[in-house]
Amino acid sequence: MFTGEQIASLLTDVGVTHVVTVPDSTLGTWYAAIERTSKLTLVRVCREGEAWGVAGGLYLGGATPLVMIQCTGLFESGDALRNVLHDWKLPVFALIGYRSYLDQSTLPGDTCLVFTEPVLDAWRIDYRLVTEPSQLDAIRAHYLACREARRPGAAVIAEGKA
Repeated sequence: MFTGEQIASLLTDVGVTHVVTVPDSTLGTWYAAIERTSKLTLVRVCREGEAWGVAGGLYLGGATPLVMIQCTGLFESGDALRNVLHDWKLPVFALIGYRSYLDQSTLPGDTCLVFTEPVLDAWRIDYRLVTEPSQLDAIRAHYLACREARRPGAAVIAEGKA
């Protein structure tokens, strides 16, 4: 939906310093552009739960990190998310890929469509669903609003176009 250059430019413009991520076939297409941007540091972790802790530590150290994971990683990382966002009350923002949202035929029976938004609601994450390329500015606006309010948030980016 978005090019790596668009995402790198957006993240640089809003002041993100570190992108903490797990290798992913869809979001991973943005890595090269992020790495070419001198103002962004790409931090690859092994598991999504680790991403929240690393981002929390970066924030406490004065950085402005962002977590970038797929929705399946959101499911895996719940306890770490709870600690960082709710117990520590750190305003970490996330870009979350919404697997199969645009084309369910790529993974018939994929339950990501059943659970992603209810899980975000259960964790009380203020998120915006992004389903079209024209919504790039909506990500920017939501990120800046969350940062201004010093609260966590997410942009959930539809994936799966065949």
